[in-house]
Amino acid sequence: MTTSDHSSTKQPTNTSEVSPQTLRQVTFAGFAGTVVEWFDFAVYGFMATIIATTFFPESTGAVALLQTFAIFAVAFALRPVGGAIFGMLGDRIGRKSVLILTVLLMSGSTAAIGLLPSYDQIGIWAAVLLTAARCLQGLSAGGEYAGAVTYVIEHSPPHQRARWGSAMPTATFAAFAAAALLSYLLTTGLGEAAMQEWGWRIPFLIAAPLGLIAFWIRRKLGESPMFQEAGEDDTTEHAPLRATIRTQARPMMILAGYISLTALSFYIFSTYMTTFLREVVQLEAVPVLASNVIALTLAACMAPLGGVICDRFGRRKTMFASAILLAGTAVPGYMIAAGATFTTALLGQLLIMFGTVAANVVTAVLLTEVFPTRVRYTASGVTYNVAYALFGGTAPYIATWLIDVTGNPLSPAIYLTVIAVGAFIATTLMPETAGRDLGVGVDDEPITSSIPVLPEDSKIKASKPKNEKVKTLA
Repeated sequence: MTTSDHSSTKQPTNTSEVSPQTLRQVTFAGFAGTVVEWFDFAVYGFMATIIATTFFPESTGAVALLQTFAIFAVAFALRPVGGAIFGMLGDRIGRKSVLILTVLLMSGSTAAIGLLPSYDQIGIWAAVLLTAARCLQGLSAGGEYAGAVTYVIEHSPPHQRARWGSAMPTATFAAFAAAALLSYLLTTGLGEAAMQEWGWRIPFLIAAPLGLIAFWIRRKLGESPMFQEAGEDDTTEHAPLRATIRTQARPMMILAGYISLTALSFYIFSTYMTTFLREVVQLEAVPVLASNVIALTLAACMAPLGGVICDRFGRRKTMFASAILLAGTAVPGYMIAAGATFTTALLGQLLIMFGTVAANVVTAVLLTEVFPTRVRYTASGVTYNVAYALFGGTAPYIATWLIDVTGNPLSPAIYLTVIAVGAFIATTLMPETAGRDLGVGVDDEPITSSIPVLPEDSKIKASKPKNEKVKTLA
C-alpha cells in the first residue's frame, strides 16, 4: 500500500467539537425518553397476572397467563417492523425527529391500554383492542432504543463511547425498576382487590404526562453532528432497506447472535422473574415486587460502571465475560430464588444481574460501532429488534411453556444457559470495535492502529492495518 493510500484513510469524526454541556444535554434527553418508553413497555409485564384475569376470565391458570404473554410477544413481533420503518426515517430525516415521534406513539398507546374496557364489558373485543395497543407499543419500541444509543454515541468522545452509551441501559433498568416500584406501592397501598378492579390502570395512564415531558425535553435538541456531516455529502446513500441488508448482512447476523443473550437475559431477569416467583414459587406479591425493585435499581446503578470497564478493556472481553457469567449463574440463580423468601428471591436475581448488565452495556455501544453512519439507524434497529422479537418477547411465554411441559422449574434458566453458549460462539466472530471510526462499519474498512482515539492507559490492542501484498517476479 502506498503512502498516499495511508493518508487517504478516513479519520474519525471530530466529536471533540461537541461541548461537554451539549453532550450532557443529549445524554439526558436520550435517558429521559428511554425511561418513558421502557416504563410504558414494562408495566404490561408487571401487570400480567391481573391482565390475564381482566381480559381472559374464561381461561384459568397457565392458559390465561400464556394468552397474556402471547399478546406480550405480539408487540415484539412488530418491533423489527418499527425498527425498519423508523430506522430508515432516522437515516433519512434525522435522529431527533424520529425519537420525538417514537416517544409520543409509545405514550399514547400505553395510555390507551389504561382506558380499555374489560372482557366483562365488551367480550372478546377487549382482547382485540389490547392486542392493537400492544402492536403500536411494539412499533414505537422498535424505533426507540437503537435510535437513542445512536444519537448519544454519535455525540460522544471516541474513547468514552461505552461510558456515555451506558446511559441507555441505565435508563432501561431504571424504567423497569420504576414500573416495579409503582406496582409495589399500588399493591401495598390499594390492596389486591382494588388493584384487580381498577388500580392496574394507573401505571398505564401515567404514560400520558410522562410522554409530554419527554417530548418537551427532546424537541429542544439539535441533530447528531455525524448525521449532519453525512448529509452534507451528496454521494452518501442513506439507508434503503434492501441495500442495508445486502451490505451489512454478515455483521447484522453476528451481532444478532450475541444480542439474543442480551434480550433473553434481560427479560428472564426482570419481567419473567416476578411471574416465576409469584406463580411457580408461590411467593406473595409484596416481597416479589420489593426484591425486583432492589435488583433492578442496583442494575441501573451498575450500568455506568460497566460502561467505564467496557471502554477500558474493550468490547470482545466484555462480551465474553457476560456470556460466561450468565452461563454459570442462570441455574444457580433460579435455584436460590426458588427458596420462597424475600432474601432468596433477591439473592437469586442479584446473581443473574452481573452478566445481564454487562450484556446490555456492551450491546448499546456495539449497535453504533458495528455499522456505518449512512445505514446505522436502520441496520442497528432491525438487528436489535429481530433478536429481541425472537428471544426477548418470547422469553416469558417460552419460560412458562417449558415449566408447564417439563415440570422442571429450572427449565427457563437452562434455556438461558444454552443461549449464553451460542452468544459466546458469536463473539468469537466479532472484531474488536472500540476506538474505530464511526463513519464506516466493520465490513467497510479495517480498523487501523493509526486512529488515535484510545486512552493511554487502555488495555485494548488496536488492530493492525492490512497491507496489500505486492507480487514480484522471481
